[in-house]
Amino acid sequence: MRPYTFKQIQTFLEVARQGSVSKAAEKLFVTQPAVSMQLRQLEEAFGLALVEPMGRNIQLTAAGQVFLTHSTSAMGQFRDLEALMAEHIGLKKGRMDLAVVSTAKYFVPMLLVRFNKQFTGIEVNLHIDNRENVLGLLSRFEVDLVVMGRAPSHMDCVAKPFATNPLAIVAAPDHPLARRKNLNFEDLAAYQFVVREEGSGTRAAMQRLFDEHQTPLHVAMSMPSNETIKQAVMAGMGLSFLSLRTVRHELASGHLALLDVAELPQINHWYVTHLKSKKLSPAAMAFKQFLIVQGGALMDTWS
Repeated sequence: MRPYTFKQIQTFLEVARQGSVSKAAEKLFVTQPAVSMQLRQLEEAFGLALVEPMGRNIQLTAAGQVFLTHSTSAMGQFRDLEALMAEHIGLKKGRMDLAVVSTAKYFVPMLLVRFNKQFTGIEVNLHIDNRENVLGLLSRFEVDLVVMGRAPSHMDCVAKPFATNPLAIVAAPDHPLARRKNLNFEDLAAYQFVVREEGSGTRAAMQRLFDEHQTPLHVAMSMPSNETIKQAVMAGMGLSFLSLRTVRHELASGHLALLDVAELPQINHWYVTHLKSKKLSPAAMAFKQFLIVQGGALMDTWS
């Protein structure tokens, strides 16, 4: 068997994840020919085809499916090895892979800046995506820690709350409901909503809330970005259900209005989560403790 490299395996894993050489190249910040070369060299090392074309995309061969399962497990074990070796260094330097759901991007950079002032030698590799994709990273041992609004019930995880996450309904300032008081959920039934995409934690929380109140949710449009949703609400496209930590500037400036709805804001929590079987490096453990001890107070001051 010819030698193969970590880079080739990492490239294969990204291609398998994206189902496309071009999309994998974008994620890896390299050219498509570079990705194709890494795949070809990996296949030559094993003497097997691992991927095959399917229209404009690719699919895994039977051998590729087996390789995906075992290479994912192997990369997780190597991450654990790195964590064990890091214990001999302590916190003078280190590396952590952190994934956060997209709503958390409003406050996580601030927390990372504060953390970096205390632990200057720790490098953080940050992933931002919706809940569904972040859980995928977690399940494949591709990240050490995850920041999300609700711990996964179907995975064996350790999840610790570190800050509140108030969610409520916002509208354009001139919306008919903007000046009304003591609204009930049935008052919302006649209006359209701009919502996050399927797979978003905010979308799931919103659907559960409307189901609990037996109120139909009329979706005008779904969007993958809180920023786009805010602009759509301000333009009068509809109402939306968002974390108040993402709209503090718009509410303060009067570009958005907070609706006075019974039982809202809904106070959820932000969690720092990792797989129970995951061996945390000193860097990841330090960030977890930083969030639990200091994260909530810092976020309350910030947003």
